[in-house]
Parts: sequence; structure tokens; C-alpha cells
Amino acid sequence: MKTVGKIGLLMSIFLAFACSSEKHQVKSPIDELVKQMDKEKNFGIILYDMDIEEKTFGDDVFKHQYKIITEKGAVPTEEITGWYNVSKGFFLQNENNMGMEIASKNEGVLSKIPAPPGFNRYVGNERYGSWSTGSDGNSFWAFYGQYAMMSSMLGLASNMMYRNSYNDYHNNYMGRQPYYGQTSGGRPAFGTYSAHGASSNPNFAKRVGSASAFKEKVNNRLSRSSGSSSSSGSRLSDDKSKSKSSSSSSSSSKRSSSRRRR
Repeated sequence: MKTVGKIGLLMSIFLAFACSSEKHQVKSPIDELVKQMDKEKNFGIILYDMDIEEKTFGDDVFKHQYKIITEKGAVPTEEITGWYNVSKGFFLQNENNMGMEIASKNEGVLSKIPAPPGFNRYVGNERYGSWSTGSDGNSFWAFYGQYAMMSSMLGLASNMMYRNSYNDYHNNYMGRQPYYGQTSGGRPAFGTYSAHGASSNPNFAKRVGSASAFKEKVNNRLSRSSGSSSSSGSRLSDDKSKSKSSSSSSSSSKRSSSRRRR
């Protein structure tokens, strides 16, 4: 009976922990958005903004905001979503992806590999523009007049749509791994810690100050989270030790009492 009682107690503790952790899990909103647009042949979901709502007590809240590009007839249109709560894991997974397309569908083919916005459908597509050559001899993408708004919609200036970058992405990265490109100074050409990331949403830059300040904020919150987890683990360990000690003392008392009765 004692063994059965112990097993029951362990199962109760396990279920309590499982329910607690399940309560804190947040599903990815990307899956839900993709599901909602299941009938769309073409769309793009760009990570438009992200933030951490810091909590003195309790867990921090990690948040995302998206820009969704869909096509109404032949004309692409954009929509900025409200804020979504995301899990810490999903937030960190996309820390480098500000301004990037983190999900897209092109002629019914879905991709969830981060890429420069528009590189999967609009840049290089002769329906929307053509390649031009600049005074420096470099080839870049230029949208036709009726699609000129696509540059601001995608957060891409002409110097971010060089043919070399486009070819590098399509030949070596597309469908395989995220692509951030590289500037002549060695910095990423796309993503959170690039000039493109800063220009894709000026509100983000105003709020956090700079990409480096945002990086520091993320690291600080992670350190706090790790410290909190270690502290919880330590307290749990202490509680277990006290429980074992108490159980051992109780067993010793019972044995002594039994010997006296004999």
C-alpha cells in the first residue's frame, strides 16, 4: 500500500508541473495566420515589430506584430496586424528576423524559412519590374511605375535589391536556410541588426533606441529568466533534501518505537 501511495503522490506532482508548464505555452501565431489564408495562392508574412513586456514579478511577455501582403486581383496590398503574444522560444528563434519574410506562399508553395521580403515572389518577377544597371555598374531591381509602392511595402530600397544578392539567395539559400546577405563592411544586409531592419519599421527604432540596445535588452531578460530558473531549481532541490531528511527521521523514530515495544 505504501508503494501505491508513493506512486500516486509522484503522479500528482508530475501532473501539477505538466499543467503549469502547459499554461505558459503559447502557440505560434504564424501557423494560425497561414491556416486562415489557406485559400490564398500568394502571400507574405513579414515580422514587422517585436517587443518584450517586462514583468517584475512573473514571466515576461514576448510579443510580435506582422505585416501581411496579399494580392487583390493583380495589385499587392498590405495589412499590419495587432500584437500577438509568442513563446520565448519562438521569439528567440526570430530575434534576427525583423523586416524579414518569415512565411510566404508563391503559386501555392509554402515556405517558412526566413528570407528578404519579396525575394520569393516579387523581386526578379518580370510581371512587377525589371533589372536595371546603376552608374556603378551594379545590376539592381526596379519595380514598374504601377508597382512603385512595393519598395516601401517591402522596406527595400534599390540598393537592397542587387542582382548579386538575389542570385546568391536563389542559388544557395532558397528553401534551405535563412538568408541575411552581407554588406561590404561585413554586417548583415537584412534582418534585425542591419540598416534594412532599422528602416523597415521606424517605430521600432524609436522605441528601442538602436539594434544594439534591443540586443542588450534581450540578453538582460534572458539572464533574468535563467537566474530565476536556477533559483527555482535550487529551491526544489532543497525541498527534496528536506523531504528526504524528514522521511529518514520519521523512519528512524518508527524503528526505535518498534524495538521498545518488543
